[in-house]
Amino acid sequence: MTAWGQTASRPEAPAPATPIHHVVVIFPENISFDHYFGTYPHAENPPDEPKFVAKPNTPMVNGLSSALLTRNANAANPENGRGAVNPFRLKRSQAATADQNHDYTAEQLAFHAGLMDLFPKSVGKGNPPKGDQTSPLNTTGLTMGYFDGNTVTAMWNYAQRFSMSDNSFGSTFGPSTPGAINLVSGQTNGVVNIRNGKGGLADGGNGSYTLIGDPDPVGDVCSATTRMLVSMGGNNIGDLLNEANVTWGWFSGGFDLSVKNENGTTGCKRSSVSPISGKVIPDYIPHHEPFQYYPSTANPTHARPSSVQSIGHSGDAANHQYDVRDFFDAVKAGNFPAVSFLKAPGYQDGHAGSSNPLDEQTFLVQVMNFLQSTPEWKDTAVIVAYDDSDGWYDHQMSPIVNQSSGSRDALVGPGSCGNANTALPGIDASNPHAQGRCGFGPRLPLMVLSPWAKTNFVDHSLTNQASIIMFIEDNWLGGKRLGRGSFDGISNSITGMFDFDGAPGMDKVMLNEKTGEVESSQ
Repeated sequence: MTAWGQTASRPEAPAPATPIHHVVVIFPENISFDHYFGTYPHAENPPDEPKFVAKPNTPMVNGLSSALLTRNANAANPENGRGAVNPFRLKRSQAATADQNHDYTAEQLAFHAGLMDLFPKSVGKGNPPKGDQTSPLNTTGLTMGYFDGNTVTAMWNYAQRFSMSDNSFGSTFGPSTPGAINLVSGQTNGVVNIRNGKGGLADGGNGSYTLIGDPDPVGDVCSATTRMLVSMGGNNIGDLLNEANVTWGWFSGGFDLSVKNENGTTGCKRSSVSPISGKVIPDYIPHHEPFQYYPSTANPTHARPSSVQSIGHSGDAANHQYDVRDFFDAVKAGNFPAVSFLKAPGYQDGHAGSSNPLDEQTFLVQVMNFLQSTPEWKDTAVIVAYDDSDGWYDHQMSPIVNQSSGSRDALVGPGSCGNANTALPGIDASNPHAQGRCGFGPRLPLMVLSPWAKTNFVDHSLTNQASIIMFIEDNWLGGKRLGRGSFDGISNSITGMFDFDGAPGMDKVMLNEKTGEVESSQ
């Protein structure tokens, strides 16, 4: 039989509905909107940090106003104890911070029925004890910290030249895995094949379970056998792309188990040392890889593609799951998939406690500089989206578009996530309103970087993680939806961040991967 990489004929894919022929979704970890963009476009610009000066007429965002910075409700609420502080700027030298609490219930409690004033009490965690124990850095008040354009310099520079949103939310509350599942299916109900307990699940109703925690995927050779393990029922965007013969792939750092890193690690134990924190962090994190939870799109053994030319195509043992290095190889070889999801190695994914914005920035800039140097850049859109907020403070209450009532809910009171006009079903039609899907969740950054993106533009349209798969569905699949209760059925589009009426902007901006500063622009 002729291998995919050797055949001259493949099923023809539908033409895209827009000038975008390649979507690249870069999916970092655990950032709230205010944590990265709260004071955009105004940076403090101390002399020892990269400088950021906004372009004239840069639009403002729904960020941290003077009142929120100096008279914040979290600082005024005595229930926050020593963590009762106003939002404060984190220096570039403080980029490596502690991980905050970002559990499904804890995040709802922090919102306090819309008062947004219990973040230190409910989700705040300080850095490991050191130095001045009264400093917000070492108390639960750390959750109130934010970065500006002197640290997340690349993100702010990209926002200046492309399009960003200040009104995009996680589809639901909770940590990394629900966010990743929402990105690819918009449906966290329908958990199956449950092993080692049910701590990361909510009662979804009608005998079903809804994912609200971070279990590992069943069958992945790198999953920890001592952790809770699950699979997901239903379909994901990969299934729809396969049906339409659209090329696609999820590209994870550390997925190729045959590679040996410079530090000698290999297999599932591959790791890298952060140049910022000095920590040794696993490259591949199973519960960050959403397609591994679905039998139809899983590559449990991490089988390698038969050739570079087979990447993105069906019929190969890799089953659309690859190492992030494979993305660069495929594009260089002229085999750029229509849809690509990129997950950085663990130390570069932005997750507080194990990563940081400077290492995250390096990965983002490397990808962007590479793509802008390719001929395909003219019809490419890079979407930068996040899985969850990590519990970092954000002042904006999310709209309740899907109610949930269960023991894990607490948004407007014990056992309640409010009332909404929309009740999304589970994957089973006999469950007309699946519980454990309180949403929308926290506000998250979202950027579209493309020659077709509006320039220096802030989009205020209400979107969520499933708006990304909705764009993919509209661009290649004629608007076909996943259905079965997916958030894609009630999402707004991200098309407001594009300008398809004229010619594409041909500007290219190459940034320094360490500082995020502009090295050249054309």
